[in-house]
Amino acid sequence: MANGHPEKSGEGRRASAEREIEAGQRFEFGRNWSAYLEGLDEARIVEAERSMTTMLGRCDLSGARFLDLGCGSGLFSLAARRLGARVHSVDFDPRSVACAAELRRRYHPDDGGWTIGQGSVLDADYLASLGRFDIVYSWGVLHHTGDMWRAIDQVAKRVRAGGTLYISIYNDQGRRSRLWTAVKRTYNRRPMSRPLLLGGALLLLWGPITVRDAMRGRPFRSWRRYGQTRGMSAWRDLVDWVGGYPFAVAKPEAVFDFCRERGFSLVKLKTCAGGHGCNEFVFTNAAPPDS
Repeated sequence: MANGHPEKSGEGRRASAEREIEAGQRFEFGRNWSAYLEGLDEARIVEAERSMTTMLGRCDLSGARFLDLGCGSGLFSLAARRLGARVHSVDFDPRSVACAAELRRRYHPDDGGWTIGQGSVLDADYLASLGRFDIVYSWGVLHHTGDMWRAIDQVAKRVRAGGTLYISIYNDQGRRSRLWTAVKRTYNRRPMSRPLLLGGALLLLWGPITVRDAMRGRPFRSWRRYGQTRGMSAWRDLVDWVGGYPFAVAKPEAVFDFCRERGFSLVKLKTCAGGHGCNEFVFTNAAPPDS
């Protein structure tokens, strides 16, 4: 995920990421995404494309400048490139940057239409140097920066007039969200606790679903079909959920109001129905299109 504190140089950003991970202040997202890539196949890529085009309301991104902030595995950068966009991928975690580079090597070697860099969404100067884009995409990222509202503000500034902002933010569940924050903090600060925390989360989040599937004569059906949700992996998303720290949440109306105050109009909203997980927002920069 693209997160972390501003640093001017590439070496400084890498060192900052590594220090925060070693100090237990930040989850090592890139390591989790590296493992995810081992099971990536065409079906998951196609599903990633489908989920993106469904929310954006367009099946062809030809010619669009697409900024993927917090590119993670690089899957959605790859999806956007396959849909015709000119893509720039950014992440704070050096392993995530390497994941995106690996996908470019596999599917679009020597492709001038897909560039990759390391940077923080909290580094205003770095983001400004990238320019403005037709589509700015940041899925499940900004709540992991340690300063979510500033991150949203910075990301919104990268959308050209008339362009599209597509973000997802963890849903605010009140007391439950505070409890999950404690779990995530413990996961990162006390490595010996990780097997226990992952096992407990697996039982809590997947136990009822697994029992339901078994009672319907379809054991583990939901787990096996999880890849049909944005091309993701059930296990890797569980690890991301338990370990993902820093962690912030917001109610859908708070995100809507914040972006509206910055000149954005809501085009599409997909909520997680009050549960844990992300609410997805597609906004348009309501300023007149650039001439």
